[in-house]
Amino acid sequence: MTTDPAARPPYRIETLAHLTGTTVRTIRAYQDRGLLPRPERQGRANHYSDTHRTRLHQIADLLDRGYTLASIKELLDAHDTGRGLGGVLGLVAEVDGPWTDEEPSRVSRADLTARFGGTADDRAIAEAVALGVLEPVPGGGDGDEDVFLVPSPQELAVAVELHAAGVPLGAITTHLRELRSQVEQIAARFLEFTTEHVFARYLDGAHHPTDADVAEAASLVRRLRPLARQTVDAELARAMRLFAGHHLRRHLGSGDVPPPPSGARAVPVPVETMRAVEALVGADHAAGFFALAAEREVRARTLDRLVSSHGPSDDLGEGD
Repeated sequence: MTTDPAARPPYRIETLAHLTGTTVRTIRAYQDRGLLPRPERQGRANHYSDTHRTRLHQIADLLDRGYTLASIKELLDAHDTGRGLGGVLGLVAEVDGPWTDEEPSRVSRADLTARFGGTADDRAIAEAVALGVLEPVPGGGDGDEDVFLVPSPQELAVAVELHAAGVPLGAITTHLRELRSQVEQIAARFLEFTTEHVFARYLDGAHHPTDADVAEAASLVRRLRPLARQTVDAELARAMRLFAGHHLRRHLGSGDVPPPPSGARAVPVPVETMRAVEALVGADHAAGFFALAAEREVRARTLDRLVSSHGPSDDLGEGD
């Protein structure tokens, strides 16, 4: 069996584009941006090597991971400044790797319908796809049946249980959107915290981390990866224990917590303020404290308005 000579280096630019699944125009654009070394000039022809081929595959991989060309340029400069590119890409792979032990599964449209009460709901499936709870698998089923990839089977199982308990599908997706926004804020804060106190020395642009630094950073990512989930799990359990009992007592009207009056509205209170009030009067009396404080403030402002509307001139009969 003979090998096509064009598949071996040196490559012409057209051959390199074909072997790497890119285009001649893209290769030239990468060269202009400094992402790709210039080819070797031999006579009137440019010749590319396996180094160019490997670099193009690396760029494609980083683009697939969501990196911009500017950030890819910074990563690839690691190689040009004497650092091992493999170590840097290993750190990238560690950060971009799975942050859960869950294994994705597949589910058919018929199975989804059965799990959610037996009634097909195309709108609910479309919303789940938009949220990333389901990912369509092209040609994944037998015949014309739709098949979906489920990145988080646990998340789908929660939705099934909530629906079985009587929660409408629309309410579930709305709740997930709100929850996702709040969890993303927690994730962003955790990353800011660990960057400031742990990874700042590796990400400081004033100096270039060595291969040993990059390897240590990758090891730290592996060690710290489960901490965010463990912290959230512990704090969620604490908060549920605190609020679930209070919520139940409030709705049952037991203890010292009166049931909410007709037309009562939930008002968000900053966490630090709630903690201060609970430390002052106890968790069971916090709601009553806020109600009495608000009532006292309303009465005080009402008195102020009455006083200001009847000034001294009204009482003294000025001008008589």
